[in-house]
Amino acid sequence: MKRQNILCVDDEPRILNALSEMVTEFGYDCEVAQDGVEALEKFKKGSFAIVITDLEMPRMNGMDLLRELSKEYPDVDTIAITGHNNKYQYTDLIEVGASDFITKPFHMNELQAKLNRIIRERALKMELTRLSMKDGLTNMNNRRSFDIRLSEEVGRALRQQYSLFLVLCDIDRFKDYNDQYGHQEGDAVLIAIGEVVAESTRKDVDVGYRYGGDEFALIVPQANRKQCKEIANRLCKHYERRNFAPTSLSVGIAKLEDIGKDVTDSVNNLIRQADDALYKCKRNGGNGVVFYGE
Repeated sequence: MKRQNILCVDDEPRILNALSEMVTEFGYDCEVAQDGVEALEKFKKGSFAIVITDLEMPRMNGMDLLRELSKEYPDVDTIAITGHNNKYQYTDLIEVGASDFITKPFHMNELQAKLNRIIRERALKMELTRLSMKDGLTNMNNRRSFDIRLSEEVGRALRQQYSLFLVLCDIDRFKDYNDQYGHQEGDAVLIAIGEVVAESTRKDVDVGYRYGGDEFALIVPQANRKQCKEIANRLCKHYERRNFAPTSLSVGIAKLEDIGKDVTDSVNNLIRQADDALYKCKRNGGNGVVFYGE
């Protein structure tokens, strides 16, 4: 897990300096803000995993800050600093999104223990999220991951007006292969697709997914038509070298064309067009690449 960035918020310089020194001594990166307004400004310039905030501050107090963070940055964990005679109850803090609280005066061991607990829980949550996005057989990204990423990529492409292609692949005669060699060998074919995608695409740019059954998807951003077709041809060629006869790959490609339209409609249109291209390829006998509209 990468080094955690923590934001400490307090209007008392002495306490703020003490918090910063403690957090840094614990081994975390730390930035500071003197009230809620400044804290939210910090979020516009960078990201934080955890916020430690006092409750009584000028301009924007800690309760309002917790509410804003819970609404705008739901993945951020927060620790509220309360006084002995504070007017806020524990239930009040939880209702506005606090992960934990600490009471003044506090010892650094107590703060460290609370931070360590939150970070362990964040690591576990991240691992569970990662596993929920993976296909159990192929270890490729799964359909859920595809739906999330495609929506993000389409939204980004529409805003920044760069090209985006969706590639859908289907294994031709996969049922025949399963019937002839058995499902265990069929699983080996599906696993090999992940390796084929990795060796056929641009590392850390194009992302492959198990779309469902024997169908796979590839999101190709910031490429031109020629580059995308070269990637698709490599997929077919590298798959053919695996010698899984009588199977082959059918590939359908669609380009995001509807710049400026609603993201959801654009996503649905892109999938439909890639799907139409894929099934045109299969109707033509498979083992090839078809662009939508050709």
